[in-house]
Order: sequence, then structure tokens, then C-alpha cells
Amino acid sequence: MKSAIRRKYGPPNTLKVETIERPTPKAGEVLIKVHATTVNRTDCALVTGKPYIMRLFVGLFNPSHPTPGTDFAGVIEEVGQGVTKFKVGDKVWGFRDEGLHSQAEYMTYSAEKNIDFLPKGISFEDAVASLEAPHYAYNFMKNVEIKKDSKVLLNGATGGIGSSALQMLKAMGIEVTAVCNTKNIDLIKSLGADKIYNYEKEDFTKDETIYDFVLDAVGKSSFGKCKPLMKEGGIYISSELGDNWENIFYALSTPFFGKKKVIFPIPSNIKDSMNYMKGLLEEGKFKPVIDRRYPLEEIADAYEYVASGQKTGNVVITVHG
Repeated sequence: MKSAIRRKYGPPNTLKVETIERPTPKAGEVLIKVHATTVNRTDCALVTGKPYIMRLFVGLFNPSHPTPGTDFAGVIEEVGQGVTKFKVGDKVWGFRDEGLHSQAEYMTYSAEKNIDFLPKGISFEDAVASLEAPHYAYNFMKNVEIKKDSKVLLNGATGGIGSSALQMLKAMGIEVTAVCNTKNIDLIKSLGADKIYNYEKEDFTKDETIYDFVLDAVGKSSFGKCKPLMKEGGIYISSELGDNWENIFYALSTPFFGKKKVIFPIPSNIKDSMNYMKGLLEEGKFKPVIDRRYPLEEIADAYEYVASGQKTGNVVITVHG
């Protein structure tokens, strides 16, 4: 079978597509024919080994497994001994942010981990694009109490996390001001933003509206810059650690000092996120934004594009037609 391979940490051109032996499921595992996977910021971290904290999970000096990939949508090809939940032919999806070696034609995975039946009526590509980024967006929001009358400012609304958060907030009936670039204004309007700031022409931090929550889904602003936009008791959440990991420090200190807080929730409980997304998808309340599609053979190009920081929404790798 064909598989993306990297045996050391490095830039996207470290990745090569090689022919390797197809895996065999052990007891409790299933063999999955991968139809689609994505390249996302988590994948980039697993390939480059940066930030270095990622290496604690995937290999200190070199990757512990040569095949990258954190998510998949595909079909059960074979079941191992003792597996009763799934059968051959079942359509499934799954995600693991420490990596599950899915950027290949076939992969094995424990039937007890973060794997479930594909949402009904949803394509492989749409399903896989509704995993990694929505998981982080959902974890940001479920750790705070967002009420119907809350006002939210969303910076980075065009990325995978931002476009997911925008749709989730609108599904909750929340008023959202979104920050994006010129080319994506129509897209952000279509996703339901109530007010839009074009960061290429205007500075959203000069907004006179006072917000309950500021969600920086791209990590390109800061608590200090956004603090004047927040009401007393307001909360700032970022998808990044910040310069010198400042958001960790603020998350520990601001609950005790000052009237405006920083929360840096550690994303957890992937199964909970998958169940939530399955409901939104099947109810027609969520449509993942897909920027580009690449075949597996061009996966290094896909990583290069994602690493450039220019993607809108998700980049999908089509593995099997």
C-alpha cells in the first residue's frame, strides 16, 4: 500500500510517499480503508516536531511511527478478533490528536478508541473535515458559559477552528462579530456572522462594542490588545500558547487578579466532540469549509500550503476516490 512517510522531524519536503506492507489488525482492532484525511496544524506539529512539547507524545528525537496523520474517514476492511461493534463494510470516522497514522491507504485502529460510524448522509470528505478543528472549537466553548444574549468577537474566522466556532455559535443563536480578510468576506457572511471586520483594512481592536467573550482562533492577537474590548468578567480564549507561553500564565493568574480572565482549556474527550459534531452534521447545522483537495501523492505540497498560514478552513487528502 502507499503511505506518507517521514523518519525524522523536518519541513514538509521531509515527507515522501512510499509503498509499504499493509497492516493486519490485531485482536480488538479494525483495518480501515482510508478514503479521506486532512492536513491541519496538529499534523504540521507532528511532522516538524515543533513546538517541542509535541515530541513528548510522538518521539523525543525521531518520530515513533513513520506515518503521520491525525484523522480519517473510511470503510472497515477487516475486523480483528473480539471486535463486535463494527463489521466489514461499515463507514467510519475517527480522530486522535497525538497521531493515528492515517495518511496512508490503509490503517489499523482500536475499535474501542475514538472511532464511530460516519454521520448519516455525510461524505467522507465533509466528515473528516469536521473532526480536528471542530474538536478544538467545541472544547473552547464548552468550558465557558455562553448565554443567548452573549456577544462574541471571533478573530481568525476563516481558519479551520474559526469557521467551525462561527457555525457552532450561530447554531446556539449567539451574536458574533467575525474578523477575516477581504477574499473571505462573502464566505463569512454565508456562515452567519452578524458583523465583519476586514483586518486588511481596519483594526478590530478599535471596535467600540464591549464583548462577553473574545475568541482568538488563529493566535495572532493577544489578551493585552483585546482587553479593552471585554466587559468586566469577560473572557479571552486563544487557540495558541501566545508569545513565551503567556496564555498559560494568564490562565493561571487572571482568575485571581483583575476582572477580565484568560482561559486556556486543554482539549479533551474527543468522543464527546465527535458526538456533538455528528448531531450538527446530521441536523444540517454545520458545513465544513474545504479550501483545497490533494491526492496522497502530493501530500508534501498540502503540508507546504497549510504551513504557509494561507489556508481557509480545511485541506483534505483524498486517498481512495
